[in-house]
Amino acid sequence: MPWSTPTLREVRSLVRDGVNASLPGADANVPNSVLRILSDSQGALCHLTLQYIDWLALQLLPDTAETKWLDRHGDIWLVNADGSTGRKMASLASGTASFQGIVDGTVIPIGTQLQSAVGMPLGSDSPNEVVSFETLADITTSAAAPVEGPIRALDPGSFGNLPADSSLWMATPPPGVSTTATVVALTGGTDAETDDQLRSRILRRIQNPPMGGDALDYEQWALAVNGVTRAWASPQEMGIGTMTVRFLMDDLRADDDGWPQPEDITAVADYIDKVRPVTVKDCYVVAPIKQFIDITIADLVPDTEEAKAEIEQSLKDMLFVSAAPGQTIFAAWISYAIMSAPSVQSFKLVTDEDYVMPSKGHMAVLGTVYYP
Repeated sequence: MPWSTPTLREVRSLVRDGVNASLPGADANVPNSVLRILSDSQGALCHLTLQYIDWLALQLLPDTAETKWLDRHGDIWLVNADGSTGRKMASLASGTASFQGIVDGTVIPIGTQLQSAVGMPLGSDSPNEVVSFETLADITTSAAAPVEGPIRALDPGSFGNLPADSSLWMATPPPGVSTTATVVALTGGTDAETDDQLRSRILRRIQNPPMGGDALDYEQWALAVNGVTRAWASPQEMGIGTMTVRFLMDDLRADDDGWPQPEDITAVADYIDKVRPVTVKDCYVVAPIKQFIDITIADLVPDTEEAKAEIEQSLKDMLFVSAAPGQTIFAAWISYAIMSAPSVQSFKLVTDEDYVMPSKGHMAVLGTVYYP
């Protein structure tokens, strides 16, 4: 039988029985007696010890360990692309911004700080959060046209990834320069790896030890790069002796279904080239090809916006778990996902055929859900 910690009542009863057995004629069950008080106190201490042992047992294995102990497991098992071990830490967003000069030739020195409001409440003049940035080079401005220059966030995290045309301002701009700047591109900021993501990588590493360059090794190498959350490797797809690696960045590129940008592909390819066996002829690192799947649902009960929103989320969750490059999406999976939506009582799946991917590189993405 599996171990379970005895209750405090059970431990105290055992201690009383032990006292009675070791002291002939004594009765530790008499209320308010010295033996009863001593027995119950000792039982409480024993119960706390058992609870600690029970908690400690959970920390000794990574599938049940809490954050602090999970980090220790990660430090033992995992090496990341940047040379760190364990949890992939948050990274700094970087990119370019455009600066407008008032006087030609005015230089914005390297290290000049800028700020941007994030989460500004409607009708409020005070931001919820301010993200700070700095220039990475001396920028010579012009009064005739904006000049672009490199910048980066001062604090790591995804909040530094600002959309193009966002406004930045300099608290103390050099004389002859506009106090505001405009974001051209700011990407690459990632949040620290979550416990679930770290746990998944640790278990994957334990269950699939390095094999000198098999497909699973390539997947683990891709996952070691900051921001990568899912990866797949396909041997021989591009010819004998080749390896094809595809990956997604579900958090960093959430606004594009997790699909990586060219700079992400370059980063993963560069790291894999450093660690892969030289005997592999060619390694191709590419993004999957989006294959949108449209679904038609009739006779939905209840036919409410809440139920439709739940269905869409349930379908996305199913695809997150089951979709992969070249993976057929079966109608049974879709039906199960729809029925798993909490509010759904009944429905008719009109598009009841399996979605076969056109190639090994195509991957299913939820398109439009129709309710005729």
